Amino acid sequence: MTTPAGPTAPTIRVPRWIQLVGLPVGLLVIWMLAGLLGHVLFLFLTASVITFLLNPLVRDLKRLRLPRGLAVAFVFLVFAAAVGFIVLALGSVVVDQARSAAERIDDYVTLENASGSTGADQDIDRLQRWLDTHGLEGIQIQEQATDWADNLGAGEISGYTQDAISFAQGAAFSLVVALFNLVLIVVIAIYMLLDMERLEGLVDRRFPPGDGLRLTRRIEKALAGYVRGQLILSTVIGASAGIGMWALGTTGLVPGAEKYALLFGVWTGVIEVIPYIGPWLSAIPPTIYALVVDPVSALWVIALFIFIYQVEGHIVVPNVMANALRLHPLLVIFGLLAGGELYGIAGILMALPTMAAARAIWEFFSERVQFDRWDDGAPNIGVDGEGPPDRGSDVPLPG
Repeated sequence: MTTPAGPTAPTIRVPRWIQLVGLPVGLLVIWMLAGLLGHVLFLFLTASVITFLLNPLVRDLKRLRLPRGLAVAFVFLVFAAAVGFIVLALGSVVVDQARSAAERIDDYVTLENASGSTGADQDIDRLQRWLDTHGLEGIQIQEQATDWADNLGAGEISGYTQDAISFAQGAAFSLVVALFNLVLIVVIAIYMLLDMERLEGLVDRRFPPGDGLRLTRRIEKALAGYVRGQLILSTVIGASAGIGMWALGTTGLVPGAEKYALLFGVWTGVIEVIPYIGPWLSAIPPTIYALVVDPVSALWVIALFIFIYQVEGHIVVPNVMANALRLHPLLVIFGLLAGGELYGIAGILMALPTMAAARAIWEFFSERVQFDRWDDGAPNIGVDGEGPPDRGSDVPLPG
């Protein structure tokens, strides 16, 4: 039997018939609604996460005697302005470095020197000579790689660019739908923030907080801990990748990498929000760049990212994210797979904050809910162990 959180937090008793009938039926109804209204539930779930993250700021502004409506408007304007500034500031640098990297790759496969060979031709020749001198003469990559580089020089890069443009045009409808969903999420979050005090009062009347935190405050604390831990993790790993690529570039191990260190660092920090698969995805662009400028330098890039993610897995994550989630790794993996199956990348991004909030809700109700035991129906045994008394023996016999 669990101990209530306090004298004003009564225990909610769940009888056995509810456990036997009500809970399975309730889970079945939730499963059916999730299948029928999955997209709607996802929008409200995302809006709820945003609401619980911004509500502490609204509450602080209310302490300054600012009306709640103005506080909500101010918080959303500041939030939108901050996101827009970060996107524009980083986007301008990232776009500039991405364009510079594309031009460098184009020069690498098209610009010929005095001998009439490109940088790609020279690297292919060096790689083939290395293979020949190490007993790998059977591996002939020079002809195939040269043909591929010539095709790139003949306009394949422009063709790839046109394909990308065509794909972007075909995805215009999806972009419009995503923007519409974003507007809906913002509108729902605004209404939730405006009614948060009423919701808190309703929850507190039904489930008194006792001597602990109220339910909404626990959810806010769990989400804030997750976001804080994720920001620290992304900053540390992104900065490590950027500094590492800069060091490899300045030492000449990866030629030109120092010019694009910020690009690689930002990419690594952003993609780090995708658990488990993010670290692998973040290493792809730097490795491709290293393969293009100098195939041997790709080994240094791979070694750098292996080192970074060893440090992440053994030092950063256990000390930063362990306290934020406090979930078994199997539950985390299941949540990520389920989120990806239901909603793709958006579902993966929402899986961990949702699970952090669910953990807070579970802990809150585990202190207040008591399930009737199923082993209380044992037969009544007599004092001497001879079985229950025979009540019929007290009735006088006829005659």
